[in-house]
This record gives sequence, C-alpha cells and structure tokens, in this order.
Amino acid sequence: MPKKNNTTEQAPPQAVSAQFSEQVVNQRLIPNPLSQFSMDKDTLKLALVTAQYALQATRQQSPPTSNKPTGLLVLVNGMEQAGKGIAVKQLRQWVDPRLLKVEATIGYPPLAYQPLWQAHTKAMPRHGDVMVYFGNWYADLIHNVMHMATSSENEDTNRKLSKKSKDKPTDEWQALPVAEWQDYLQQQLIELQTFERDLDANQTKLLKCWFHVEVETLQERLSEEKADPQFLYQIDWHKAEVLERFNQVATSLLQQQDDWIIIDGGDKSQAATRFCHAVLQAMQTALLSSSSLPAPDTTAYNDSDIQSDDKLKPGPRTQKLSRFEPVKIPKTLKNIDDPDLNKSDYHEQLGIKQAELAKLLRNRDGRHVVFAFEGMDAAGKGGAIKRLVAPLDPREYQVHNIGAPMLYERQHSYLWRFWTRLPNEQADRPSRIAIFDRTWYGRVLVERIEQLADDYEWQRAYDEINRFEADLTAAGTLVIKYWLAIDKQQQLERFEDRHDTPHKQFKLTDDDWRNRDKWSDYVQSAADMLARTDTKAAPWCVVATNDKRQARLDVLDHAIKQLAAASKV
Repeated sequence: MPKKNNTTEQAPPQAVSAQFSEQVVNQRLIPNPLSQFSMDKDTLKLALVTAQYALQATRQQSPPTSNKPTGLLVLVNGMEQAGKGIAVKQLRQWVDPRLLKVEATIGYPPLAYQPLWQAHTKAMPRHGDVMVYFGNWYADLIHNVMHMATSSENEDTNRKLSKKSKDKPTDEWQALPVAEWQDYLQQQLIELQTFERDLDANQTKLLKCWFHVEVETLQERLSEEKADPQFLYQIDWHKAEVLERFNQVATSLLQQQDDWIIIDGGDKSQAATRFCHAVLQAMQTALLSSSSLPAPDTTAYNDSDIQSDDKLKPGPRTQKLSRFEPVKIPKTLKNIDDPDLNKSDYHEQLGIKQAELAKLLRNRDGRHVVFAFEGMDAAGKGGAIKRLVAPLDPREYQVHNIGAPMLYERQHSYLWRFWTRLPNEQADRPSRIAIFDRTWYGRVLVERIEQLADDYEWQRAYDEINRFEADLTAAGTLVIKYWLAIDKQQQLERFEDRHDTPHKQFKLTDDDWRNRDKWSDYVQSAADMLARTDTKAAPWCVVATNDKRQARLDVLDHAIKQLAAASKV
C-alpha cells in the first residue's frame, strides 16, 4: 500500500510574524481582567507566547499591515526579597526567552544637568519587543530621596546642605525635613509621569509593578540570604530606621502615581504567577492599541486584586483630534531684512564675538548646552554652526547632522534618537555641548508637510517637545534654539550658487528643489511651530535676514546673551 502523502492534507506552516486570524484575536489577545482566576499554567503560557509573537509581528515590514508597531516596557520595583527576581525568571521560562529583554540597574544619584530618565533612554525597547527593567529611573529617584530623608552614620553635624549638595547627595547627608523631600519627590514624579505618558503615546506601553512584603517576612528572608552589598536602592534593609523611611517614601510614591500594580510577595510562587498575568494583560492591551480593534470595557470589574488593570487601556491614539487652527504668519517670516554688511566690519566683529562666546562656554562650570538649528533650506545653518564652533577645541562639542531616521530609530519612540544624542555625564568623551543641525522639530515641519506622520502624531508633538525641553532646562541644561529665515528669491540665488560651485554641489539635492515647491507650506508650519513652542524654558531666536554674514553675527550675539544670563543664575 503506498505511503499517504501528508503534505497535501496539512496547511502550510505560517511564519510567526503572520497576521493572526480574527478568531485567534478574540480568543487569545483580548484582555480578560479576571484571567488570573481562570487560567491554568499551560493556558497562561500559551497566551503569553501568543501575545509576545503578535507584538513582534506589529514590527513586520512585509507584507504591509495596518498595525502600529508597539513595544512593552515593564518596570520592576519594590522591596528587597519580595520575589522580583523569581517572577522575572518564571516569565522568561514561560515565553520565548530570545524575545524578552531584561535590564537591571541599582539606584544612583541623578547625574548633573540631566533629567532622571535620560541615563536610561538607551535601554528602551524597540517597538515589537517586551523588556523588563529592574531598578530603572525609579531606583535613582528612591536612592536620592532616601539620602534626603535619612541621616548618614558619617554625618558631619556642622555641615549645612547647600542647594547644589541637595541636588547631588553624598554619604554625609543630614536628613531633610519631611516636607522638603516630599516636595522634591512630588516634582520628580510629575516629570516622570509626563515622560511615561509620552512614551505611551509613541507606542512604548508601560507596565509598572511594585513588589511588597511585610516587615517580618523581609527580616526572615534577609537572615536566610547572604548579605548583598548592592541592594536595589543601595540602602541597608536590616536597619529599622531605614526600612521605616523607605515605607514612608514608597507610600508617598504610590499615592501620587496610581498606575502601579502592587504585587504581594509573601508567597513568591503566587507573586510570580500574578506578575505573569499582569504582563500578559499589558501585552494584550498593547496589541489592541497597535490595531483598530475596539477597546474592551473593563469598568465593570472592581475586584481589589485587579486594582490597576483598568489603567492598562489603549493609549491616546483613540482620542479625537480637536480642530487644528494655523496661526497668522508673523511679519518676521514674511518681511526679511536685506542688509549688506561690509566684509571687513564683519570679520572684525566676528573675531570679537567668537572670543567672547568661547570664554563664556569655558566658564560655564560644566553645564550642558544644547544648540538647536532649524530654518529654510540654504538659510545658513551650516555656516552659522561653523562660526559658532570655530574658537572651540573639537573635543568640547558634538555636532549632530539630523536626517531621515534609520530603521532602528523608527522602532523607538520619536524623541529617542535625540535623547541618545544629548550631552551625557556617563559618556567617556569630555564634550558637554551638543549642536543639532535639524532637530526634533522635524515632526512638525517636514514630517507634517510630507505626511510622514499622521495628524495625531504631529499635532501632539508640540506639547511633547515642550515637555522634553522643559525637563532639560529643569535639570540645568541650557537649550538655545534658532530659526533662520530667508526669502524665496534669496533661496533660489543660493541654490544656483551651490549648483555652479563644485565644492558646494553636494549641498544641493533633488529634495531641496522639491521642498521649494512647498515654500508656503513650510512657512506656515514654521509659524505654527514658533507660536506653539516658544516657551519660557526654551525660547526661540528668529534670525530673519538675507545677509548670511549678519545672520552669523546675530546667532553669536544671541548665544553670548543667553550664556551670560545663565552664568548669573
């Protein structure tokens, strides 16, 4: 009897990135707030892997899909010996471990002139990935607050805390009054919450898990385990005073942020299962936000054991857009000055201003400075930057020429590629000055005009950018922004000059000519941008002149003024 040909009776295998059928979506991917009571271990494992691969599939490029690539960042914090490690270990055993990223930090004092979140941006997951992050920015915050709230054994009783030492605590802390460290905690939590909301809006969803155990259980487990000199928050959990203060800090944190899932670590096995259920529901909700599926109604569930699950609803992409009102184009963008600065006068002024700028930059006490240059094509950004850095040592600064994002950059939150280019105290290089030739404002300029971002993305970007810049300035970074404007005829003359000059031809591209056809769109977008992002924290300097020499001097004058004012603060 001939062998049966099974190949004709079996459906061809599907790639893991293939779109899931509607039936699978309904059965496995819709969040079930009561799933922790109804799923056995094998069912939970299958649901976790299904959701994990479905998230990865949102990143696929071919064939094209309507899904929005989406990632999940799981923040793990809480008390020592509360089962955090066992929970993540179990999760990794129940999913495909190759697709689960795990990062861990312990608490350190915030770095100078950087927002709390900045040191952690390189660890952000790509869209489509799931990442578990022990410690994270909350470890740094708790470390800092604990130093503020708890006296050190080595405390110098005669030492008075200056404002600078308050921002950068040491081992010689004198405990601050409760109101002072709570004010600091509240301020930082507000900044972190807005940062996290912007992550969520940019398709990096968050799940925040806080593991807790009773004091008696903690002490029993500490006595059973070998002493660890580097606990998560670098505090001594054996000391009653420290533990009491930690619980006070934790209570303040959890009261101010209601999006934490609190996991009881009294039984480590149950805590691990509870954690895996929470991750499953977060992945399922992230999947919903990446597609056009309707959001589930979870308002009917009030069980205390799912106290934070109703926070895991699809992100703000489901919100309706309000009507966008373009602003009236200001005269400064329409009536461009056309002076003719004498060449010898220009060079005389240039040398003086460059020397003054270099002096101010070198006497800024290490403060981070970010220069942001935007403007019409051929408006003179490159020339202005060249004169700005001329008196500086190349090791003192970094110039970032921003073009279209690479694929791996598109697989992160929009601002990620700028976060990772900021001056960084962790970097080996000594430069603390970053100069951006084109910036994060591309979202509300070229991406808006060329429809590379949808209406919701570029319209919400104004507020996201304002928050980003406010975080930088609140941390002490000086943000100096320029919009360089020329008129349309002057642009044409500069294009033709580039075309006719061999060593300038590389500056002229087909995109430049194509963008010129949309001149009025770019002017309107610039006007909308200036109106919505000219803030007290990071004001714009508009340099509107057809004389490139005058433009360079104006840039230097403004930079000198900003640096001089900052040195007096």
